[in-house]
Order: sequence, then C-alpha cells, then structure tokens
Amino acid sequence: MVRKLFLALTVSAFALTAAACNTVKGAGEDIQSVGEAGDEAI
Repeated sequence: MVRKLFLALTVSAFALTAAACNTVKGAGEDIQSVGEAGDEAI
C-alpha cells in the first residue's frame, strides 16, 4: 500500500514538473518575441 502511494506521488510530481517546464519555456518564447518586435519597431 505504501509503495503504491509513493509511486503515485512520484508520478504526480514528475507530471507537474514537466508541465511547469513547458510553461516556463512558453513564457520565455513570448518574452523573446516581444523583444524582437520592439527591435523591429525601433
């Protein structure tokens, strides 16, 4: 029982970490595109 709980928590933590990485990567790309648009406007 404890082993199954530990496995479920580990898988959940991994899934949340992967989702967070994708979110941060997307935010970085958005910031980069805004910077490039500002360079083109100037």
